[in-house]
Amino acid sequence: MASLFHQERETRELGYEGWPRAVTEDVAYWRNVMVNVVFFGRPMAHGDHDWVLIDAGLPGSASSIVEAAERRFGPGARPSGIVLTHGHFDHVGALEELSRAWDVPVYAHELELPYLTGRSPYPPPDPTVGGGLMAAMSWMYPRGPIDLGDRARMLPGDASVPGMPGWRWIHTPGHSPGHVSLFRESDRTLIAGDAFVTVKQESALAVLTQAPEIHGPPAYYTTDWQAAWRSVEVLELLRPQVAITGHGVPMAGHALQAGLRALARDFDRLAIPAQGRYVGHPAIADARGVVSVPPDRSDPWVRAGLGLGAGLAAGLAIAALIPSGRRRTG
Repeated sequence: MASLFHQERETRELGYEGWPRAVTEDVAYWRNVMVNVVFFGRPMAHGDHDWVLIDAGLPGSASSIVEAAERRFGPGARPSGIVLTHGHFDHVGALEELSRAWDVPVYAHELELPYLTGRSPYPPPDPTVGGGLMAAMSWMYPRGPIDLGDRARMLPGDASVPGMPGWRWIHTPGHSPGHVSLFRESDRTLIAGDAFVTVKQESALAVLTQAPEIHGPPAYYTTDWQAAWRSVEVLELLRPQVAITGHGVPMAGHALQAGLRALARDFDRLAIPAQGRYVGHPAIADARGVVSVPPDRSDPWVRAGLGLGAGLAAGLAIAALIPSGRRRTG
């Protein structure tokens, strides 16, 4: 898959107008500042209702997602539905606006529905995990819920993915209770969400440079580390040939498989933080939402000072990700 990385370099040179960019013939992605939105469907094949959106980016990104979709599928193209890997704020930012404008259902795992139907917020993020500015300022991130009403639908119990023939969803909890990954056996393409990522998401510098390397799920949002480890082990056994993750550039071939194998083997050393609210004490959730969370033992004044001090630097670094002349997400 050398062409995948060659195309990534070309896209960086082209800037914003190079997006969305193809990963396979019928899978493409668009980077919304620091999170990826995925499009399934052949470009310009039929357009309206003949494609699927996977995840929905940051708040304020709806018009940009529509623009990216129309560049790939044609003017006025609407998906048959939206599939969520999970419901954290950076994956559902435009979801309410898009699902309403397109009049389409939104599919997610049963254990994710409480955060999409107004029933429960997520457990608090954990800025004490360390690793960089993105983690330090995470205490300020929204944790929902949003309320999609009857547009929110449960993924089918047979593991099929609506609108995506040949794909199956795999429950990969840990980063969130109902997190799922999507896999196609025929070419071993994996849409992993945040079960693992290809950038050190805790670090604003790493987010800025986008150097491809396998990492565990974003630590500041992961609330069950043992479940997250098991999920990585499950995905590694699939031997994916191509993976698109929620953060970072797609990876393929030997680099992907070797990195994922190392992460599955040494997850405790490579991914689990040395300290953190949920390290050794997971949050508990069920189909109603959050049941219990371990106590926060960090000093709130230290946490606030660290987050505020990091905020300006992180904001400047993230702003640099947006190509000049198009510094907006919506």
